[in-house]
Amino acid sequence: MKNQSLVITFFFYVFFQQLSAQDTLVKPEKYTAHNKGKFYVFWGGNRGYFTDSDIHFTGDDHNFTIYDVPAQDKPKGWHIDYFMPGSMTKPQTNFRLGYFINDHYNISIGIDHMKYVMRQDVAVDVNGNYPDPGTYFELLPNGQINLTEQFLTFEHTDGLNYVNSEISRVDDVSSFFHLPNTDKFQINITEGVGGGILYPKSNVQMFGQDRHDEFHVAGFGLSAKAGLNFTFFKHFFIQTELKGGYINMNDIRTTSDSRDRASQDFWFLETIIAVGGIFRV
Repeated sequence: MKNQSLVITFFFYVFFQQLSAQDTLVKPEKYTAHNKGKFYVFWGGNRGYFTDSDIHFTGDDHNFTIYDVPAQDKPKGWHIDYFMPGSMTKPQTNFRLGYFINDHYNISIGIDHMKYVMRQDVAVDVNGNYPDPGTYFELLPNGQINLTEQFLTFEHTDGLNYVNSEISRVDDVSSFFHLPNTDKFQINITEGVGGGILYPKSNVQMFGQDRHDEFHVAGFGLSAKAGLNFTFFKHFFIQTELKGGYINMNDIRTTSDSRDRASQDFWFLETIIAVGGIFRV
């Protein structure tokens, strides 16, 4: 009986020693293993690309449409203004604040501060009426008009502000690149969809009148994106995105007279690079 007790005691001693040894071998879970409950914020810049659009202008003395109008962005390039509080709206910028509702999905709000500039001295078709045709050096022999500065300048340069919310998915693909410690360096892919309002400050000058610019809710936008996220030391990241979508602005202010309006819709594409941080409160 005594020998049996010794055997049983020895068995349990070995068993619990093995459990203890296993516990000491268990590695602590990496910070990057889970995202639920984390916040993130990023700030960056973009290049914008826009499809041609028809722009319709209305007012007491005009009602006309110009067709297939080309436009471009207004890049600042690498510049200190991206980080100067008083100059942050001069470049084309992106800001976003988000929260992970689980390990893969996050919701966010942000603003895409793009810039849209109608190209000058381009021949386009026109239909409708406006005051004093021919006095702005715009009429062409083939019935088209030339978009001279005397006739029209049309920009959303302060800017084409797309204020939007998004839902996005994030997946860790570090194992594909055989990265052993994601707390030091992690690679994620992200995709998302979003929507919001357009709140541009449109700079417009028509028929030799004074230039008008005023912030105004002008319409709505829808978008989708895909990107790569490179996270360093758990909390800091660089994110690149390709983002495209549809913008419809049916209520653009054009002069100081509130009856003068314009409308347009077009597709856009952004290339974005941003720096940010991710943390758990």
